Amino acid sequence: MQHLIIGILLGLTFSMPLKATTFDLADEQTRVVGHNLVVLSRMEDTLLDIARRFDLGYSEIVSANPGVDVWLPGAGQRVVVPNRFILPDAPRKGIVINLAEMRLYYYPKKEKGRTQQVITHPLGIGREGWKTPLGSTKIIQKKKDPTWTPPASILAEHLAEGDPLPKVVPAGPDNPLGAFAMRLGMPGYLLHGTNKPYGVGLRVSHGCIRLFPEDIEHLFGKVDLNTTVNIIYQPYKAASQDGILYVEAHADQEDMDPNVNNMTTMVSAILKEKDQINDEDWLFAQTAIEQQEGIVKPIDDLEAEVIEGVWFLHAGLAEDSKEKLNQALEDLNANENFWPINGAHGEMLLGPFENKQQAEKMSDELSHLMGESVWLTLVASEVL
Repeated sequence: MQHLIIGILLGLTFSMPLKATTFDLADEQTRVVGHNLVVLSRMEDTLLDIARRFDLGYSEIVSANPGVDVWLPGAGQRVVVPNRFILPDAPRKGIVINLAEMRLYYYPKKEKGRTQQVITHPLGIGREGWKTPLGSTKIIQKKKDPTWTPPASILAEHLAEGDPLPKVVPAGPDNPLGAFAMRLGMPGYLLHGTNKPYGVGLRVSHGCIRLFPEDIEHLFGKVDLNTTVNIIYQPYKAASQDGILYVEAHADQEDMDPNVNNMTTMVSAILKEKDQINDEDWLFAQTAIEQQEGIVKPIDDLEAEVIEGVWFLHAGLAEDSKEKLNQALEDLNANENFWPINGAHGEMLLGPFENKQQAEKMSDELSHLMGESVWLTLVASEVL
């Protein structure tokens, strides 16, 4: 066992100020970051449990796993974790929000002698009739433990539904803004936390932009006043990396762009990256558009390829999971060597194991000690 246990998260024994949703950009041309995994669900899991532990929103995990029951995937169900991203086609400055994928990208100021970084988190955005506006703005206010003063339109809506709101909602667990809020220069719009995390990755708000409580806290400590915020709509993206063309397609939101032409938009994205591709590759691109799974895929390989029969374990990206896992490994007297995932800050795998049965046994022991899931994981070769 000593040679089989390879640590899962570098933060287990070393302090890591950066989360695994932070990526280094090798150069200005780098647009593909992160990695995709396949985990095997446990009986107690929902897809949303897995999504939050990997910092994914509702739509991301559901779209990537068509046919998988959201609430009862069952034990041993393969679940694609789509943690590879194509950066939006937009200036790498401040915060970029792509409403089409319901995801935020933050580019911190580049430090001297270090590479540019990007931090990314999932979002909940405005529903139809209350859509989040497009455009450029900036952060004009930051507030911890904010109160909420509902506008007249929302007060009237709640009153009509028999759910009257107070004129001012105090800070606390019932406040829909959560514990942190950053006001935009667009009047009435905020980046904020939420007391209903299941809405992250959905169009459920009155136009404001919601983040998981842990993600808004993470950003709040990093983002300065007057940081630019660029809100865009790009449902189809393409980018070349190491000579490979990748594509990404999300579901259309007709109220955002009623004139969207699927193939034309994707063609434009591809031709920015590559002067010419063959007819077969165009068919692959069209298939990705039709599937709209939101998974970043090589254009000639639309299936989520993994190394079969080589088993690892993964406990997700949540900070509190790292602490629990550290204690569990200590309790099991497990050897802690570290195998980092390529391109990720602080994210590690446990394994490889000699066989699936051995991996399952360790998964069961760790999950029991931690009180939360540790998953059997299959990875692609580029992850290692």
